[in-house]
Amino acid sequence: MKKTICALGFFDGVHLGHGALLAACRALAEEENCDASVVTFASHPDELVFGAAPRLINTSYDREKLLKERFSMDTVVTLPFDAHMKAVDWRDFLAMLERDYGALGFVCGEDFRFGALGAGTAESLSRYCREKELRCAVVPEQTVDGIRVSSTYIRRQLETGDMATAVRFLGHPHILSGTVVPGHQLGRKLGIPTANLHLPPELAVPKFGVYACRAVVEGAVYPAVTNIGTRPTVEGRHVTVESWILDYTGDLYGREITLEFYRFLRPEQKFPTRKSCRRKSGKTPGRSGNCWRNSDGSLLSYGGKCGIIKDTRSKNLQAVLCFPAEKPKRKAMKFVCSISSAPKGSREAVHHVSYGISDI
Repeated sequence: MKKTICALGFFDGVHLGHGALLAACRALAEEENCDASVVTFASHPDELVFGAAPRLINTSYDREKLLKERFSMDTVVTLPFDAHMKAVDWRDFLAMLERDYGALGFVCGEDFRFGALGAGTAESLSRYCREKELRCAVVPEQTVDGIRVSSTYIRRQLETGDMATAVRFLGHPHILSGTVVPGHQLGRKLGIPTANLHLPPELAVPKFGVYACRAVVEGAVYPAVTNIGTRPTVEGRHVTVESWILDYTGDLYGREITLEFYRFLRPEQKFPTRKSCRRKSGKTPGRSGNCWRNSDGSLLSYGGKCGIIKDTRSKNLQAVLCFPAEKPKRKAMKFVCSISSAPKGSREAVHHVSYGISDI
C-alpha cells in the first residue's frame, strides 16, 4: 500500500485557504517521499448533522478536478457521509485512514472538527499524531484584505454577482463542468449558437446575468460569453447555463466542457424582440475580452475596457497587469500589442500576437 499524507476537509470551492492547507500537505509528503492525498466526503456533512446543507460552490466532480489538476494532489479519497460515518469516533476515523489508506500523517485547518458530535478538533488531531509518532500540520486561517477566506464568503459573492471578488478569493476561476445537453436551439436561430449545461440543484446559483468566461473543450481553450438565468426574452421558466463559445465550430452535444467564470458583465435582460436580443448579444463579446494565441502557442487574454492582461503561459494565470482608473503614484505602464490576422477560414481569431510593456 502506498503511504500518504492526508489533507482533511470538505474543500468546497478549493479556495485560497484550502490552497494553503494543500501546500502544507504536499510539503510533508515530499519530506516523507510519499503521496499527498485529500480525504473528503461525497455530500456535505451538515445535510445529515443539521438537516440542511449550504448550496455548494462546486460539484464533487469539479472539486476533485481542481484538487488534482490545479493543486497536484496525487489521490482524492471521497467517502460517503451516512449515518454510520456520522457515528464514527474521531479516533476510529483516523485509525481507519492509517489502516486502509496508508496515512503517515494529517493536515487540517485550525477550525476543523470531525468525528461523532464533532468531538475531534485540530488540537486533538495534533495530540493523536504526537502519541502515534505521525506527521501533522495545522494551518491557520487565510485572509485577503483582512477578510477571512471561506466558502461561505465566496458563495455570497457568487450569488450577488461579484464574480471578480469570488475569483480573487478562490485563487482561480470559478468552474462548472458538464455534458452539453440539447436546448431549444433558439440561440442558433438568432445566429448565436450556445452550448447548454445542466446546473445541478445542489449548487449555489450565481446571480442571473452574462459572464466573461473561457471554455475548455478537450484541452483546447476558447473565449466564451455565458448567460445564467431563465431566458426571459423567450419566456423561459427554468434556470439554464448557456455559453456562446467564440471561435469554435463543431457539434458539442454529448461532449464534456468546463466553463471558467471570470467576471460579471451585465444582468440578465428581457428584450422586446429576439432581434434586439441578438443585437445586444453580438456586442457582449467585446466586453468579455478576446483570447489570442501567441506565436509560441500560448494564449494572451486582453480584458477590453477593464484593461486586464493575462499571459496564460503561467498555469495559474498569475501574470496580470491592471490599469487603474486613476493614475497610480508609481510609474504607469502601457501595453503595446501588434496583431496579425489569421488566414480566412481558420478557427483561430488571430494567429500571432507580439506585445511589450513600456512606460507611459
